[in-house]
Amino acid sequence: MTREIAVVAFAQTVHRRTSDEFSEVEMVMPVLHEVLDRTGLKAADIGFTCSGSSDYLAGRAFSFTLALDGVGAWPPISESHVEMDGAWALYEAWTKLLTGETDTALVYAYGKSSPGAVRDVLTRQLDPYYLAPLWPDSVALAALQAQALIDAGETDEPALAAVAARNRAAAADNPHAQLRGPVPHGDHVVRPLRTGDCPPVGDGAAAVILAAGRRARELCARPAWIRGIDHRIEAHGLGVRDLTDSPSTRLAAERAGAFEQPVDTAELHAPFTSQEIVLRKALRLGDDVAVNPSGGALAAHPIMAAGLIRVGEAAARIRRGDSRRALAHATSGPCLQQNLVAVLEGDPR
Repeated sequence: MTREIAVVAFAQTVHRRTSDEFSEVEMVMPVLHEVLDRTGLKAADIGFTCSGSSDYLAGRAFSFTLALDGVGAWPPISESHVEMDGAWALYEAWTKLLTGETDTALVYAYGKSSPGAVRDVLTRQLDPYYLAPLWPDSVALAALQAQALIDAGETDEPALAAVAARNRAAAADNPHAQLRGPVPHGDHVVRPLRTGDCPPVGDGAAAVILAAGRRARELCARPAWIRGIDHRIEAHGLGVRDLTDSPSTRLAAERAGAFEQPVDTAELHAPFTSQEIVLRKALRLGDDVAVNPSGGALAAHPIMAAGLIRVGEAAARIRRGDSRRALAHATSGPCLQQNLVAVLEGDPR
C-alpha cells in the first residue's frame, strides 16, 4: 500500500426491533449528519461515497437510490453501491482512496429487517437449483453448522449459552445495542440453537468516514489506520464445505496481516453463537483478546450494516485509546460463506 488510510469517524443508530415510523432515508439521515459533524466536514467535502444495502429487504429494485436523498441531491457526487454488507462498501472506498483520486470517503449501510420474514428472505441467496427450492431458512442452516461443531467435539450447548451471555453482558454498556444485559437463553428454535444463540431481528444504520494520510490526522486526533484488509469466499454448495472451519476467514486474515502481530481486540460478525466458535479458531484468538466488547451481532444485527459496525466499533476503541491493534470481521452468506477481515492500529503514543 502506498497510502495510509484511516477510519476517522463512526456513527450508528440506536438499533430497534421495528422502525415502522421511519423510511430508510429518515433512518439514514441522522447517522450521516452525525458522522460528518464529528469531522467538521460537509457533504461537498467528501470525494467518494459508497453504500451497502439489500433490495431484497426493501422489497423493491434499486432501493438504494432513494437513500441517496439522505446524502443530498446537490452538489453532484461520485457514488457507488454494493449489494452487500457495508463492510464491502468500505473495502471499495478503501481501494478508491488507494488510487489517490481523493482523500476522503463516506461509507454507509442500512437495513430494515422488521417488515418481512428475514429467515425466508435470506433463503434467496442460496443455490437456485438444489438448495433454494427446499427453503432451508437461515436459522436451520446455522443449526446444521452448530450440530457439526457439537458432533466434532468442539463445543456443546452450555458453551454456546456462555458465548451468548458474555456478548450480551458486554452490550450492557453499549447505548446503541438492541439487547443489553442478561437475556434468557430461551427454548430451542432449531436444535441445537436456542433463542439466545440467534441474533435479534431489527433495524439500523451505520456510517464511517475514511481519510488518507495527512488529511486523516487533520480530521482526527487519533486515526484508526487500516493496516490491512482482505476478503475471501468459499464454495457456494454447503455440501462441499467443512462447516466446522472457515478457511476463507483464515486466508483473509493472513492476507490482511492479522497474524503478523497479536491483536488486543476483535470485533467478530458472528450472528450465531456457534459461528463465534468457528471464527475464534480460524483467527487464532486467545483468551487474552477482548472479543466483541460492544456485544457484537448477538446484541444488535441490522442486516447489511452489522459488518460495517464491527469495523466502526474496532476503530472507535482505537480512537478512544482502549485498543492498540484491533481486528474487525464481517460475513455474508450462509454459514460464514463470505468473510472480510480488517486490521486497524493507532499511532504509537
